[in-house]
Formats: sequence, C-alpha cells, structure tokens
Amino acid sequence: MFYLLAGFAIACAISLVIHRNPLYSAISLVGVFLSLSCIYFTLAAPFIAAVQVLIYAGAIMVLVVFVIMLLNLDDDKPQTRLRYLYAVGGALGLALLAQTFFIFYAVMRTPQEEVNTEQTVGNTISIGRAMYTEYLLPVEIVGVMLLMAIVGAVVLVRKLNQPQLELVVEEELERRHEEEEIDDYRIAL
Repeated sequence: MFYLLAGFAIACAISLVIHRNPLYSAISLVGVFLSLSCIYFTLAAPFIAAVQVLIYAGAIMVLVVFVIMLLNLDDDKPQTRLRYLYAVGGALGLALLAQTFFIFYAVMRTPQEEVNTEQTVGNTISIGRAMYTEYLLPVEIVGVMLLMAIVGAVVLVRKLNQPQLELVVEEELERRHEEEEIDDYRIAL
C-alpha cells in the first residue's frame, strides 16, 4: 500500500512541476496532500491524516485556488535567458534521487517491528492529552497570537474615513428634505 500511495504522491508532484497552468498545478498539489494523508493513516496516525486533509487539502488549497482565480494568471512566455538552470535542476534532481535510494536501502536493512496502535504517538487521545496538559501554555500563546493577527488584519484593511458612504448618506437625507439631520450624531459615520 505504501508503494502505491508513494508512487501516486510522486506522480502528482511531477505533474505539479510540469504543468504550466497554475490551476492544474494546484489540483496536482491536492493529489499530493491526499496521498500523504493516506500514508499517515497507514502509519497509524489518524489525527495527522485528518488534519492533512482538512487544513492542507481543504483550507489552504481553497485559498490558493482563489488567489489563482483572482489574479487571472495567463500562460507566461518561455524564458530563454535562464537555460543554465535546467542543468542545475537536473543535478539537484539526481542528488535527490541518490538520497532517496540511500534512504530506501537504509530502511530495508532495519529490523521490522510490530506497531502497537494503542501506544503510537499519532492517535487523537495522546495528542489531545499532550496539548491540554503538557503543552497548554504554548497552545494558548499560539491562540492569542492568531487572534492578534486577525485583529491586525482587520485594522489594516478597514478604512477609517469612508467619504463615498458619507456622500450617499448626505444625498439620501437631502432627497428626503432632512438637511437639518445631516450633522446629527446618530447619522454621522
């Protein structure tokens, strides 16, 4: 099962790099995330597998696809001035392939042991117990930092003066013949 899922992940990763269209590359990246999630599940880590699907294949990829759609990226013209990077990429690819074969050789030489699924680190109970007992303070700090980031993003995006909206309110009050209420504190934005 591992070889099938790993082959699918490698095929999707190659498809991710080869495609010129960024939307097709994003869909290939979803395939990589899903196959990695299945690999985590076969390694007796169901929580990490579920997080992989929900966060990466779900939320992150939706954001990536929205950015691609909003930017309306067209196919780029081929760049001829950076041809030497093909040789550098090929050499790095061969080095990565050599590392992969070395890791495969090292894994095949290690003794096989039976996995106890009740005591593995990746199950939900052990992760929850660790998060809310041993690592409670870092979890709370991360929560506060995320809240600060959300508040900061809202403050940066919000415009304090909205002249167009004020003009709409003034025009509506003038249309109703209620000019004396323009300076009313309840109407002011």
